[in-house]
Amino acid sequence: MGLFRNLLRAKGTPIKSNKNFWSWFQNNEKDFFKVIKSQGNIERDVFNKLSTQLNQLRDGYWFLVGMCDDNTAELILTADGVCKNIVFVEELVSGAPVLDNWKFTALKPALNINDVYISMGDLKFNKENLFFYSNERSEYPDEVDITVVHSDYQEALKEPITNGVYIFMDNYLGELNSLTAIDNMQIVGTENANKELIPIEKLKDYLVWREKEFVEKYEGTRYDTVSDTYNSLEATLSNGKPLIAIINSALLSWDSKASHPWVVKVEIIYKGNENGMPDKKIYDLMNTFEDQLMLELKDSAGYLNIGRQTADGSREVYMACKDFRLPSTVLDRFQYDFRGRLNFDYAIYKDKYWRSFNQFRPEITRA
Repeated sequence: MGLFRNLLRAKGTPIKSNKNFWSWFQNNEKDFFKVIKSQGNIERDVFNKLSTQLNQLRDGYWFLVGMCDDNTAELILTADGVCKNIVFVEELVSGAPVLDNWKFTALKPALNINDVYISMGDLKFNKENLFFYSNERSEYPDEVDITVVHSDYQEALKEPITNGVYIFMDNYLGELNSLTAIDNMQIVGTENANKELIPIEKLKDYLVWREKEFVEKYEGTRYDTVSDTYNSLEATLSNGKPLIAIINSALLSWDSKASHPWVVKVEIIYKGNENGMPDKKIYDLMNTFEDQLMLELKDSAGYLNIGRQTADGSREVYMACKDFRLPSTVLDRFQYDFRGRLNFDYAIYKDKYWRSFNQFRPEITRA
């Protein structure tokens, strides 16, 4: 597919529904198709209009358009690698109408290696100059850690080569697989490679094998919260204000952390007292928020409450999850339900061994 290189982001306050968007699209799709097929003023007559409408749905939509063949245009909606937005892109595309001259795709699809050729100035990224090898660490056996080798790598070109490799991976593996299948990736030149180089075209097979191993190892793994113990930890910030954390210490000692590789971090901002702590009204409201969150994201379904910390006008709530889609939809709805009462935002990221919480584990802190 020859995609136009423009990648536009939609951002704004949601005021329309997915159904409204697709109704509008159907009313304009013939004009869009003509402009894209004839390569007319695509930015003015397609991009700008699409962006305006998507702005009214939610923040975080990106898109590409192009021709699949002589008679079919494709609209690809993408989250541009932002994990918490993926489910909303998928939901939007799932409601798309069936139109004779259109194909709608959620997330950038994987391409055949022979169709992936990225050019950025004088730099090229293709199967001829990209290789990889795996890095094994005994303390983190389930992590997929790879080193990608670019034959023209130079330290002076580190930033553009890094960007190019990530764009290549997005296109070769597909947006979703690129985000979920690889835990860590380093990029070096051939002179700094310390293992035998494997052609990049074999990466897909390697990732399929690692995922199969992972699923077989952890399929059906559940954590029993009946005997959990929560410890209260206290510290003092550099400004002299207190930090108080309530942490599930039993859970942090679990030996199957990798089975719940997605971390949810919610940050609630409030107006604190002279010590940075919340008053009773805000404290009770934050507790209500957490209680409702735990009712929606149950431990039995794979959503584990790690704990929280409160300090200097901010409370952070932490969870480890088996997947990222349900937490995204629940917390998005909570931002609507608690609007005007609680100011919070959230992030979702992959951390198979929960290293984000090492500061709450005394044995690691001492080491």
